[in-house]
Amino acid sequence: MKAKRKNLAWMFLAAIGLTACGLEIPKEELTSYETLTVEKKDITIPVKYSAKLKGQTDVIITPQVTGQLIKIAVTEGQLVKKGQLLFVIDQRNAQLELEAAQANLQAALAAESSAKLEYESNKNLFEKKIVSRYMLDNAENAYKQAQATVAQARASVNRYKVNLGYCTITAPVTGVIGEIPVRTGDQVSLSTQLTIVSGNTNMDAEFSVTEAIIERAVAEGYSMNVEEALKHFPDVTFVMKNGTEYPHKGRISSATGVVNATTGTIAIKATFPNPEGQLFSGIQGTVVIPFDEKDVMLIPQVAVVKLLDKQQVYKVQPDSTATAVEVKTEDIGNGNDYAVMSGLNVGDRIVTVGANNVVEGQRVLFPEAPKSEK
Repeated sequence: MKAKRKNLAWMFLAAIGLTACGLEIPKEELTSYETLTVEKKDITIPVKYSAKLKGQTDVIITPQVTGQLIKIAVTEGQLVKKGQLLFVIDQRNAQLELEAAQANLQAALAAESSAKLEYESNKNLFEKKIVSRYMLDNAENAYKQAQATVAQARASVNRYKVNLGYCTITAPVTGVIGEIPVRTGDQVSLSTQLTIVSGNTNMDAEFSVTEAIIERAVAEGYSMNVEEALKHFPDVTFVMKNGTEYPHKGRISSATGVVNATTGTIAIKATFPNPEGQLFSGIQGTVVIPFDEKDVMLIPQVAVVKLLDKQQVYKVQPDSTATAVEVKTEDIGNGNDYAVMSGLNVGDRIVTVGANNVVEGQRVLFPEAPKSEK
């Protein structure tokens, strides 16, 4: 205790000495906090939705005949045009079946010709009353049966021609080749998926929105028709997972019109042009829809102090002291500001930078010190 008193005494004497020598003791200068006066502004809010791309004309390629795959004419990721060769299946069995059908057709035609001659001969004899009606009817029935056999044989030939054509598989649309899970020599059947041709001239970004978004579009579009309301949506942007923004804007093109009972959302498609072929089916990213909002109160995010599940800001009172005010905000997606939903009014002054260091009732504004004249 004596040592502490001794230290205080020395400090007191030192202060007296400094004053006696004409030296001034530095005074503490109190600095005002940065503040902002709340006002309303017209803004554009980017609303973001996770999406997955799909070609508008994605076609699953499966064989129409069973056989051994003897040629794969494309590679994964290759751009192909409509009608371009993709796969070849062993044609030998189909060719043999076609030749057999053609032989059967020739036999049927010969039998038809004989039956026709027999029928015409009996018809002449019947007119001369040489043969009975029974003989004529039998000859006519045999001729009709021969005609039916020819029709069946001709249908078989056409069917086997089609099957032979199925051994050569071409691209049904212009697009990009997807994964090829088969290899040359594999035995393929009607259930074998050979690949997917993604028609990527236009790409659909598939995502889901809340029912409230559609209701808003209906209200702003002055239409109760969802398809008509979709026309009032602004152009949308697609952002890749790496943050790169796709250069071409898209349009909302369709909605299911049925709310998912589990999630409360509606499935939406936004169509993007793909002239350079930069987009592929399966790419995941974000669709950004810009919504214009009028008369929105904005405050910096740094002004908001988060306490568990509550948010508050420090409102500056007329006496320059700070009072904590609970607010409700909405993130507008620009990374800097919040939209104030409740708790503040236009003209209120709040603490911004340093709000986390303010305590209730603390003075946050101080008069500026007068500038000394030189």
